[in-house]
Order: sequence, then C-alpha cells, then structure tokens
Amino acid sequence: MRIRAVPRIVRRSETRAKLERMLRTTWAIYRAAVQERADVYHFHDVELVPVGMLLRLRRHRVVYDIHEDYPREILSKYYVPVWLRPLLARVVEKIENLAVSRFSALVITTPHIAERFRHLDRPVFIVQNFPILNELVDGTRTTPWQRREAAVIYVGNITIMRCIREMIAAIELLPEDLSAELHLAGTYSPPGLRNDVANLRGWKRVRELGFLDRQGVKQALQRVKAGLVLFRPGLNYTNAYPNKMFEYMAAGIPVVASDFPLWREVVNKSGCGILVDPLDPRAIATAMAHLLHNPQKAEEMGQRGRRAVEELYNWESEKRKLLTLYEQLLSGGYS
Repeated sequence: MRIRAVPRIVRRSETRAKLERMLRTTWAIYRAAVQERADVYHFHDVELVPVGMLLRLRRHRVVYDIHEDYPREILSKYYVPVWLRPLLARVVEKIENLAVSRFSALVITTPHIAERFRHLDRPVFIVQNFPILNELVDGTRTTPWQRREAAVIYVGNITIMRCIREMIAAIELLPEDLSAELHLAGTYSPPGLRNDVANLRGWKRVRELGFLDRQGVKQALQRVKAGLVLFRPGLNYTNAYPNKMFEYMAAGIPVVASDFPLWREVVNKSGCGILVDPLDPRAIATAMAHLLHNPQKAEEMGQRGRRAVEELYNWESEKRKLLTLYEQLLSGGYS
C-alpha cells in the first residue's frame, strides 16, 4: 500500500509545483506589463487572460490574439483524462467568453474561430498567420531541383495527431530505388513518443534534424523536394489554415496535405501539391512517390505555390489589418 501511494503523492506535488510556477510567472508578467506603460497591450496565450483582465481594470487597451479554438483543443489533449475533457472544455469556453467580452478588441486567425465570438459585441479582426515573403528563401532564388535530396520533410511539433506514425509508415512503403528519406524537424510531444516511433519499420529511412531556428528551417527546406502537412481530422485542424503549409509554399516546395475542405481550396486553387487521406499511409506514399518520380511536375507545383504566396498568402497583406486596428485603438476608436 505504501509503495502504491508514493507515485500519487509525487504527482500531486508536481501538479502543485507547476501551478505555483504558473502563478508566479503570471504575476511577474503582469508587473512587467504595468512597468512598460504601453499604449496597447497585445497577448496571445490563453494562460495570460488573467493578466489581460488585470490590465483592463487599470483601463489599459488590451488586444487578445486567438490563434486556436482552445475549448475544442482540450478534447484532444493526451494528458487530460478522457472523461474530464468535455467538462473542462465547457468550463474553459465559459471563462474565455467572459474574459474576451471585456477586452478592447480581438485578433483571430480564422473565420471559423471568429464565429465563436461574434455575439460578444467586441471588435473582431481576422488576421491570418501567413508567412513573411522572403524569410524562408533568398528572394526568388531556390536551390536547383537536381541538387536536392530525394527527401520529404515535416517541420513542427511531432505528435500522433500530426500523423507521425502514418508518415513513417508511408516512407517505409516507398520503393528502395528511390533511396528516399523523411526528414523530421521539431520536438516530440510527449517526449516518450520518440522511443515508440523509433521502433517502427520505416524508422531506418528517417533523418532527425531536431529543433531548428528559422535559419535552420530555411536551409532544411532548400534541401528537400516536398513538405508534409498531415493532421488527423479534428475541429482545430479541419477548420484552420496550417501555417506550415504556407511556409512550404513560400519556400517553393510542393505540399502533401490532408484532404480537408478548407485546405483543399488553397491546394487546388494554386495547384501547389497533392491532397491525401491523412490516415492512409499508402495514399501518402503514393503522393510522395509521384513527386519524387516526376521532378519537373514537383518543381512546377512548388513554383505555383510560391507565386500564390507572393500574390495572396503573405504577411504583408495581413499586417495592414493589424496596423489599422492599432491606429483605431490609439485614436480612441475602441475603449
């Protein structure tokens, strides 16, 4: 009995310690914000909602930037007990709605998420997180296709929901004559996932790049012939634009993406890649093989994606919306 009780005590102690650290951090951020004496405070972490509320009590202008549907995200959190997720999601939604109704304005990344807050009578600005034009490529220059490796890449948080198992299973299905590799750039969540997927048969064709800074991502994208953006179906994914897809496009490489209606509009309209069932490793493998076997078509897809970013899906066009919001706040347009 004593042996079984020890882990429970440890877990309670760890949870309490994490909560105390979070409270200390929140209070430190609030004090730093007050000392800053800014004209506008703009934050985008749901954990900082209390800081925003305290700043509003001091009559500061506060903008809440919502880039995820947090209540729906809770439904897929592996560390939250399954039975608790629906209740916790409802509680978080009520608290978030109550808080945002007090803020000066809302900046939201997708029309779908914006619909959640239309009834709150708060100014809503949809500012989408599109890439900076030349951050991931030197002007319009890219590495010649014939000098690139026979490789596809995934950049981002490496999780089950983001199809790490399906990607590894797909690379294992590719014919040996392609000598193809899957490059992974990012960190595993949870950390123990790495040991699990390393036992999969396709692991021998995986190259781990680890966590990369922006310069490292830029260099990695210039070495490969396609980018993978494969999320499992879920409200937070099917109704939101994946920033990584646009970054692949900006870098001039074709995408292999989940066949979700919202994503389909981008990929089909620009002709920048191939849509697949994200849960079907064979479909993913077929798409990868097509791009690697047809370098001219793949390069043309990448060029079309790059043009689409230059003309439409770029931060230059979105930042004007944000600057307009700040101008209106500073001129007294919103309380």
